Amino acid sequence: MRERAEIFSYVGLDVTRDSLVGHYELDGRPFTEVVTFQDVGHLTTASVTSVAQLWYLLAGLSYYKAGAARRVDFAATPVGPRARSLVRAALLDGLGEFSVRNDLDLSDVVFEGGATSERSTPVLDVHQVLTAFGGGIDSVVTVNELSHHIDQTLFVVSPLSGHFTPLEETARVTGLRIARATRSIDPQMLDNDGDDFNGHVPVTAMITLLAVTAAISSGRGGVVMSNEHSASSPNLAWRGRDVNHQWSKSWIAEGLIADAVSEAVGDDFVVASFLRERSELWVAEVFSRLTQYHHVFRSCNRAFAQLRDQRATNWCGECDKCLFINLILAPFLSRDDLRAIFHAEPLSDPARADQLRTLVGLGTTHKPFECVGDPDESAVALAKVSAMREWSDVTHLAEIAELVRPERDFDELLTAQGPSRVPAHWLR
Repeated sequence: MRERAEIFSYVGLDVTRDSLVGHYELDGRPFTEVVTFQDVGHLTTASVTSVAQLWYLLAGLSYYKAGAARRVDFAATPVGPRARSLVRAALLDGLGEFSVRNDLDLSDVVFEGGATSERSTPVLDVHQVLTAFGGGIDSVVTVNELSHHIDQTLFVVSPLSGHFTPLEETARVTGLRIARATRSIDPQMLDNDGDDFNGHVPVTAMITLLAVTAAISSGRGGVVMSNEHSASSPNLAWRGRDVNHQWSKSWIAEGLIADAVSEAVGDDFVVASFLRERSELWVAEVFSRLTQYHHVFRSCNRAFAQLRDQRATNWCGECDKCLFINLILAPFLSRDDLRAIFHAEPLSDPARADQLRTLVGLGTTHKPFECVGDPDESAVALAKVSAMREWSDVTHLAEIAELVRPERDFDELLTAQGPSRVPAHWLR
């Protein structure tokens, strides 16, 4: 087994007019991450620096994971009580999947150091927002459902290797302005030779805080995310804790991030998921009517590899994400329309039958470590599709549907599913 490191240190954050440079050390081994912004305001104001420090704290987990150190030293980094709570939760729960895959219990991690943080209240326009945009059905629906009285700009994050083509093509269809950030991850993390621990980190939480940084720099009063109700559903329980691949998209994470931002810049700024109370099926139903996006959007993760030469140029038709998106769109679009989108048909592929069983909660393993809906919601979608005449020739759909007993029904999932922090002025 690999040995855990002893100490992970926050060495310092450099802030320039248009960039953030985070410095870290793992048992003395240095790491640096650089984020460069375009089409935002100056980053060097006190309020922007305050929220940039929050990003810096969470971004450190990308390097902490290399050694899973037993101690975390904030050193001179400003860390208020709410920020400390966010970092602790992000380490324990945001690295939950990482812990399972590496068989590491991080509950023994000790946090030390940290300087006193001070609130700096900016002047903000609550009717101007940044909408984090990833090019999938979720962010497309948010962009189109947000109140027309809101001045909306997209926020797109790209790696140093270049823009993601399907994301850019989908963003172009919106016709909205784009503010950008380019992440330059320390090359040591891209060239892992097997000596380091590796695994999933809460990247959506990091992107959320980059969006907050960009928004406040230009006087915008909110960041709009696109995380559904089911993002809070865990994959499994492990050593007494729920493990959720989508922790950084969850209701709990949203609240922790909002609290830490409030601690840094006051209560006027809003960061919330527009889709929080909505099911994946509700999103799919709305998206089914947005036909202008159907042949440009992409939700297959293989299109978003960090290295350009590893990116898929189309839907792979094989992964859990492709299968899930096919499943939730099938109640609302014809098979011909779906084939035109995917250039494949995962739902009718017998090779995907075991994956489908897992999606609906019948598999021998837990819900996939992917951004997919909870098993009950997938079971509802399957029950609907299996009863549709145009899918009657796909016998395994009906066979699997016979075995599921979903707790909710189809119409129920098209209504509000839970609490939301979305302010009234974001709604139509």
